[in-house]
Amino acid sequence: MSFTIKDSAGADGMRLAGRLASEVLDFLTPHVRPGITTGALDQLALDFIINVQQCQSATVGYAPPGYPPFPGAICTSINHVVCHGIPGDKLLKKGDIVNIDVTVIKDGWHGDTSRMFLVGDCSPFAKRLCALTYEAMWHGIAKVKPGARLGDIGAAIQKFAEAQGYSVVREFCGHGIGQKFHEEPQILHYGKAGTGEELAPGMTFTIEPMINMGRKDIRELGDGWTIVTKDHSLSAQWEHTVLVTPLGYELMTVSSGSPPPPTWVSAQA
Repeated sequence: MSFTIKDSAGADGMRLAGRLASEVLDFLTPHVRPGITTGALDQLALDFIINVQQCQSATVGYAPPGYPPFPGAICTSINHVVCHGIPGDKLLKKGDIVNIDVTVIKDGWHGDTSRMFLVGDCSPFAKRLCALTYEAMWHGIAKVKPGARLGDIGAAIQKFAEAQGYSVVREFCGHGIGQKFHEEPQILHYGKAGTGEELAPGMTFTIEPMINMGRKDIRELGDGWTIVTKDHSLSAQWEHTVLVTPLGYELMTVSSGSPPPPTWVSAQA
């Protein structure tokens, strides 16, 4: 397996692109409210990316083999949508949960991140799913350090999520990222500790678990992109891009509006 190792200049490029991606979500936060369409959020994001940040959207027109071109600057995945929700005429309503996923390109480097948003007053079980999916992501991030194995990340996420009574989506995973949107390695969000490739300083990749309230099974809708839970149960996802450092990890996708790490992460630092 071939990984791209970022030198100090590459890390700086990833750091800038990652911060800018996170700032798109900061900008959108006050607009995520009942009555707005996902298409309106997408237009706000695209205008901000192009005209304010002087960046490119990595997703507009993105068409990997076997997929139609993706039309949006963001993915908007609501309630039982697991990932890759296409922005459009769908109105957000009170009680919805929505994942907004954004990837920007700045000076050739990709920044990729996503957050969950609560639309108005949400049910306790929806709030719990979003909060514990965030923690699940952090259980994976906390395993990142030189000499650790890829399987350590997935095993930590799976153990935590399943202990809460949730399931982990298997078909989609995190990925290496840099001057290409998707690079090696693949970061599974389940697995066995001590297995897989060894992490080394300079590697950059996303950790982005998709956690379902019900069963792990999913299906694809006819648009060729949107993935939903088969049992129509709620699904949540959070995503950060991380850099493996000589002593551990650095988050690449942070900004002033980023939620803080869980308290147990700060206690370990």
